[in-house]
Amino acid sequence: MTTVPAPNAPAAALKVGGKIDESLTLQPVKVAILTVSDTRDEESDTSGHVLAEKVTGDGHVIARRGLVKDDVEQIRAKVKEWVASGEVDVILTTGGTGLTGRDVTPQALEPLFDKRIDGFSVVFHLISYQSVGLSTLQSRATAGLIGGVFVFCLPGSNGAVRDGWSVIGPQLDSRHKPCNMVELMPRLLEK
Repeated sequence: MTTVPAPNAPAAALKVGGKIDESLTLQPVKVAILTVSDTRDEESDTSGHVLAEKVTGDGHVIARRGLVKDDVEQIRAKVKEWVASGEVDVILTTGGTGLTGRDVTPQALEPLFDKRIDGFSVVFHLISYQSVGLSTLQSRATAGLIGGVFVFCLPGSNGAVRDGWSVIGPQLDSRHKPCNMVELMPRLLEK
């Protein structure tokens, strides 16, 4: 039986499976980062900056970067544009996953999902619980596939994007064993 440590317990208290096979070469992934906010601009987009640092720090490429208002149509339009470009493997959104009236990122993107990645939300909340305790209930972090592109919707705080990347990052590392999402990319659109 697995036990979940109390909030604010040391990170090591939550054992995360898998390992990086250092004998393999990393395959960089093309990542787009979309900040969803009515109040942030390029300079004050700290969560977008944190994600960009994490992505490039782990050897991946920032293929696109953008900022849109908390508006269903703006969010959808930008994500559809990036998926259609063929130049993006993964889209990370930050912001708009809360419970207030203007938080609409899940409503904007979940209807576009060809497939949901239900496990992402579960693992994200386990990790987030270590940082913010039961406040993790206020997040509607979600993920899915749109046109063969992985889409992860993260909350807008710096801590939440760090927690999210701790889940996403290892799965975007082609050296992660026993398996990773990179090895699935060539097969995502097969019929």
